[in-house]
Amino acid sequence: MESREVEMIESLSPQNDELRYLWTRHQTLESDLARLSAVRNPTDGERREMAEIKRNKLKGKERIHAILDEHRGV
Repeated sequence: MESREVEMIESLSPQNDELRYLWTRHQTLESDLARLSAVRNPTDGERREMAEIKRNKLKGKERIHAILDEHRGV
């Protein structure tokens, strides 16, 4: 995410429970993905887990952007 989006998320999240949850989850998924991406020869299960993490991350990111757009008046 762009730094201005991160700043907006951090300023809005104290009063928006959904945004706070989504942002925390996004960061956790990012960390999980980094951990799995560091595996040299991932198993089929690890590859499936990475794909699931990427799907969940994308869904969350889309919702985060929708919330930010609502606050921008877009």
